[in-house]
Amino acid sequence: MNYMIKLIYENMSDSYNKSKSLYKTASKALAGGVSSQIRLTDMPTPLFFENGSGAKLWDVDGNEYIDYVLGQGPNIFGHAPEFLHKRVTEDIKQGIIFAGQHQLEIDVAESIKDIVPCAELVRFASSGSEVTQAVIRLARAYTGKNKFIKFEGHYHGWIDSVLYGIAPDTDHLGSAAPGSLGLSQGSKEEIIILPWNDSTALEEVIAKQGSEIAAVITEPIMCNTNCILPKPGYLENMRSLCTNNDIVLIFDEVITGFRVGLGGAQTYTGVTPDLATYAKAMAGGYPAAMFCGKKEIMSQLEDSSVIHAGTVNSNVISMSAAAETIKALHQNDGQLYRKMYAKGDELIQGIKAIATNHEVNLLVQGLGSVFNTSFTFKPEITNYEEHLKYTDVESFKKFRANLQDNGVRITSRGTWMLSTSHTSTDIEKTLNAVESSIKLL
Repeated sequence: MNYMIKLIYENMSDSYNKSKSLYKTASKALAGGVSSQIRLTDMPTPLFFENGSGAKLWDVDGNEYIDYVLGQGPNIFGHAPEFLHKRVTEDIKQGIIFAGQHQLEIDVAESIKDIVPCAELVRFASSGSEVTQAVIRLARAYTGKNKFIKFEGHYHGWIDSVLYGIAPDTDHLGSAAPGSLGLSQGSKEEIIILPWNDSTALEEVIAKQGSEIAAVITEPIMCNTNCILPKPGYLENMRSLCTNNDIVLIFDEVITGFRVGLGGAQTYTGVTPDLATYAKAMAGGYPAAMFCGKKEIMSQLEDSSVIHAGTVNSNVISMSAAAETIKALHQNDGQLYRKMYAKGDELIQGIKAIATNHEVNLLVQGLGSVFNTSFTFKPEITNYEEHLKYTDVESFKKFRANLQDNGVRITSRGTWMLSTSHTSTDIEKTLNAVESSIKLL
């Protein structure tokens, strides 16, 4: 660990004594003391929280944060939205899991069909990792082919088949570098890893191996690395290549779905995939996921020629929360989105101005509802290789630590997510924290 970063962590440590103590206790019962690996990136120790309300979060040591992590994205209304809890509490009086169908899942599916361009049929599930497996299976069954293309720096869940190429070092760019020990070696042979935003690379691989490729899976906006937007024409070309070569185009909208707009990145980019996956914001913080797409592909589920199952799929809690989330986001022609984007744009412009005033190479990239900060001399980061080679990770770690010490919480990868609960006062306090944090660099 860099000496300066270590010093910062040591200076912060007194503010996190209860979290440190609970982490020691948790480590005796929970593997690694946490239930998701990303939580190990908290500093100076995995944090334990007592409560959240709106855009605010309080840890067990009494530290208050303006929260831009938002549960890694699900809390689009902020923490503990009262209107959502009221709806769910009312609906679950009739039951939670029936091992059968209920009206709510029909209502939500019909709403999805109205707002998501590719959604001719819908299927509900429980997690983003799970639905990724479902759409890859559907694509293989539909095309009769086995391989699929994914992109460096894109994350599609923690399961073996897709946990390659998520964060390779410079020696493993362009290869199926495993993201964990213990992955199936067979899975590695099924994946082709390519740089994102490079149409030529995609064209060349499809020209050579198109007869073997069942699917291309992509984040339509690269939220897991620098919030990189697609270059003009890139997704359109990807769409055309897939259509012309009998390849299923899959959008991973686990982050972008319901966050960048009601129709997700499909509406934002104007490009319609064959299949798409959703989770996180679709139920306002309650656990829910889904996949959807063209009828001719999704209909393989109807006769059980392709299997997808799950005990808690479309449970009343998830469906109630999803129904109310869609209703709230749809009201007044998307008024909540306009307000959220306005606050996000205000924050983005404010951060840029502070960085300019202090002559710091801080890149702010993305949209009003989700954006990224990184330290680089480049005016734009367009793919994972550029992120790896040209961003200053140590400066970012110090910046993030400073922000947290000043009451602002962002993700370990530099992503900021807005909620409808963030206020002008929150933005003002955040910008003050940004300026204080930059001065300490």
